[in-house]
Amino acid sequence: MLGSLLDRAHEMPPHLIAPLIAQEIAIIGGRDVEVLLQDYDQMTLVPLRGERLLVGAALPIDGSMAGRAFQTDLSIERAQDDGVRLFVPLLDGTDRVGVLAFTLDAVDDDDRRLTRRLAGLVADILVTKSLYTDRFFQARRRQPMSLSAEMQWQLLPPLMMTTPQVAVAGALEPAYDVAGDSFDYALNDDILHVAMIDAMGHGLSAAVMATLAVGAYRHARRFDVGLEDLYAAMDEAVASQFAPDQFATAQMARLDVSSGLLQWVNAGHPAPLLLRGHRVVAALDSPTTLPVGFGGAQPVVTEKALEPGDRVLFFTDGLIEEHNLGGEEFGVTRLRVLIERAGLDGGPVQETVRRLSHSLMLERGGITSDDATLLLLEWRGGTADHLAVAGEPS
Repeated sequence: MLGSLLDRAHEMPPHLIAPLIAQEIAIIGGRDVEVLLQDYDQMTLVPLRGERLLVGAALPIDGSMAGRAFQTDLSIERAQDDGVRLFVPLLDGTDRVGVLAFTLDAVDDDDRRLTRRLAGLVADILVTKSLYTDRFFQARRRQPMSLSAEMQWQLLPPLMMTTPQVAVAGALEPAYDVAGDSFDYALNDDILHVAMIDAMGHGLSAAVMATLAVGAYRHARRFDVGLEDLYAAMDEAVASQFAPDQFATAQMARLDVSSGLLQWVNAGHPAPLLLRGHRVVAALDSPTTLPVGFGGAQPVVTEKALEPGDRVLFFTDGLIEEHNLGGEEFGVTRLRVLIERAGLDGGPVQETVRRLSHSLMLERGGITSDDATLLLLEWRGGTADHLAVAGEPS
């Protein structure tokens, strides 16, 4: 069945993917098929419309069985009069795409194994086909998106990435109107590169500057240069295209996932927070240089040896400079309380970031006057060598 789905999907136009999924699930006796995709604000699962798919109401991620599958990356089963309803996470690698739901008469371990693999293949197909159709993007939207936000979302890497040694997850707010904030990461052999950008202003000009800064960062990074040269490349690119009084704050880091050595440079961002045992134990203070675009001095590279299980939260100033409903600035202290609360259950970084992002929005009464971006990494230690060794299929 999986081979048939893969063979047929190669040349299948995007609008026929939905009936293809339903047809393949019918082969194992499945029915009432739903494909639920995550909304951009990571609060809701919205149904994908298509021939032979069941299209019901959007479901909240918090408080629904489909949402529980999405949050835990585990298949959830619900017994009902006509069989068993399965909610299987759609994972593209480790990036959460949504949930595949359908009903079987009965479920055994072979069915569970097959449906996990089927959902993984469906997720891969949806992501691949989304590169040349708008339909999947449209399905995920529950409100109009600004042009600047459109540009930023297209610029981002996947919101999450997990390996045995390291995990990364990020969030952008306001999801439908973000402009100058962005982040990027890449895992090159044993080095995880991360960057966070906050272009001045809000609107299209900020989105253009952020796009240029991230492009310059990626271009330089692919030459395997050091953090100082990454800063210089971004600084030169922004300075050459924007007025002297326009700039972007930035933070670039690299983590050796084999040793846990974290190195970073700070160009005007708040200090990252170090979490150990799900508590904030330190702010990773470091010398700062000027934001990119101002022609600052060569930045100072700061180092910190992480312990297995340590997490580091990078964030933009919009997160702490926003004001509560009463007029008081949100501040780092309140952020520390919420990040500790969000990670109390020891869940994966992607769920911690999702909860923290929504907690912050609730604390501010759902109002964000500036972009607010989070990027959380976790160093786990160990190696991934065992994944390269063939074993018995599971």
